[in-house]
Amino acid sequence: MQAENPIRAGNPQSTAQIAGHPLHPMLIPFPIAFLVATLVCDLLFWNTGNSAWSTASLYLLGAALIMAALAAVAGLTDFLGDRRIRDLSAAWHHMVGNVAVVLLSLLNWYRRYEAGDAAVLPMGLLISLVVVLLLLYTGWRGWELVYRHRVAVSDQVP
Repeated sequence: MQAENPIRAGNPQSTAQIAGHPLHPMLIPFPIAFLVATLVCDLLFWNTGNSAWSTASLYLLGAALIMAALAAVAGLTDFLGDRRIRDLSAAWHHMVGNVAVVLLSLLNWYRRYEAGDAAVLPMGLLISLVVVLLLLYTGWRGWELVYRHRVAVSDQVP
């Protein structure tokens, strides 16, 4: 059996797109920024004890979860929409890692919603740190999808 010619077949394409522009890469900066900012606010709360930082991290986590849900829908649409994407181990690592990020963030948000400032130290801070470390890994795998495997990269040459 002969291997598929990547030039003839083209790059794996995004299924969730508007006018040829993939949605997933447009949405992911928001939850990433909100989750990193949550860690920063947790560190500031730890340093100052000012509950305004704890409140800010609760709202940042909420915003991150909303935007992550939107990014997940677009990412899952892409994942299910092209078999070549599902065949990449980087896609599976990216997806499973980001599901873990969302689940940990949901747990972190719920704990803070129920217990307030008491949920931040030490467990909330630790969860925020683990989430950011996971984001570094899943971001690296997402980079690999685009720059190595050319997922959602236009086949057109300018």
